[in-house]
Amino acid sequence: MPILNLSVSAQADAKLSASISELLTEATRVHLGKDPKVTAVVLQYIAPTDWIIGGKSLAELGQKSFSLDIKVTAATNTKTQIASYIEAVFLAMERLLGGVHQTSYIVVHEVAAAAWGFGGKTQEFRFIEAKIKDAA
Repeated sequence: MPILNLSVSAQADAKLSASISELLTEATRVHLGKDPKVTAVVLQYIAPTDWIIGGKSLAELGQKSFSLDIKVTAATNTKTQIASYIEAVFLAMERLLGGVHQTSYIVVHEVAAAAWGFGGKTQEFRFIEAKIKDAA
């Protein structure tokens, strides 16, 4: 159940959105073990003239960039899994977009299970509910 918020320096494009969503959902499944059925991806496109790195726009630099924030439940992934995810996503975005500036960020936010959820239930509730079902 992660939610991924991605900003990317490009013009909005339905085909690109589909490719990015597929790429991120699969990387999140493979490297973090998250269920694709409850993985949400939110995309925001930013004009390269409005994305500034080191005082220059990406349009001036002739490069692209992205910023990914993903929220996962705390203590469900190891440091190794998160590092693998960050590397894999960067390389995949580089292949997809081409010319990606090194100053493209990926942040994995580990949120306490009792502090977030979906469908009106916290992740902590879901954990406890599953344990009760397993014990029955």
